[in-house]
Amino acid sequence: MTKESLRIVYMGTPEFAVESLKALVEGGYNVVGVVTMPDKPMGRHGHTLQASPVKQYALQKGIKILQPEKLKDEHFLEELARLEADLQIVVAFRMLPEVVWNMPHLGTFNLHASLLPQYRGAAPINWAVINGETETGVTTFFLNHDIDTGEVIKQVKVPINDNENVGDVHDKLMTVGAKLVTETVDRIIDGSLHTIEQDLLVGESTQLKPAPKIFRDTCRINWNQPLKNVYDFIRGLSPYPAAWTTIDNDGKIIELKIFEAHKEKEGKNIKPGQILTDGKSFIKVATANGWIALNTIQQAGKKRMNVADFLKGAKISASATII
Repeated sequence: MTKESLRIVYMGTPEFAVESLKALVEGGYNVVGVVTMPDKPMGRHGHTLQASPVKQYALQKGIKILQPEKLKDEHFLEELARLEADLQIVVAFRMLPEVVWNMPHLGTFNLHASLLPQYRGAAPINWAVINGETETGVTTFFLNHDIDTGEVIKQVKVPINDNENVGDVHDKLMTVGAKLVTETVDRIIDGSLHTIEQDLLVGESTQLKPAPKIFRDTCRINWNQPLKNVYDFIRGLSPYPAAWTTIDNDGKIIELKIFEAHKEKEGKNIKPGQILTDGKSFIKVATANGWIALNTIQQAGKKRMNVADFLKGAKISASATII
């Protein structure tokens, strides 16, 4: 078996998945088909359809594309079977039914953006940063009946720096992950594959941290938390979907997304949610034990801007407070 003869079907949708697909195609691997999400309606009236980043790349390379609404649809399963894949690779896609992941004789492996079994779930990069981790990574593993629990093939560790947001970590993992995908395929081809059960990767006292899907309410800042927790929360949601808070500015309610902030010195006898501002150049918000200085923000319905530009029009009063 060679990389030219191994028939691969690739499944993915967002930008994170494009890098791995690109590494396979440009590395000379035989990608015979791509499965991605249906085109999404865009614009005010939803009349324009936008293809996923994975579909856009596949179109450029002339790869056959399947876009099922339902993964158990008989017509889709027939089309998938006709591709006669030896191996399927999943990167940032949907949960697959057994009839799909069990179809190729070499199985289906997934690239997950964490060091499994830590951070199983839909948003592993966000939660690693939110929780103040100094290290994360990428994992390839074979799919089985339970989500993110299959036998691990290989992992690569990646550091998280204190000044990095989730976008920075996303881009690092995307690049490292693409290399890991091709290395995993190479191991399958040359027969050097060795897997390990996830339970063997953690000690009995290790606490596993989940990575559930993030919703709007998840993103609201709790200023009663310690300084570092609030700082990590902001960068763990930046640039998307973005942490947010609400200011009562003398009766006028202002909702703000916060994209960039920095830690000020710790302090005592301060009230969480208290605001300090000179009305011109800075806004600081009190946490349980210190101040967060806001750098880049976005008021609902307006564009993203730095705090100084925001204050030119907002006129935040000295009595304003977080609610």
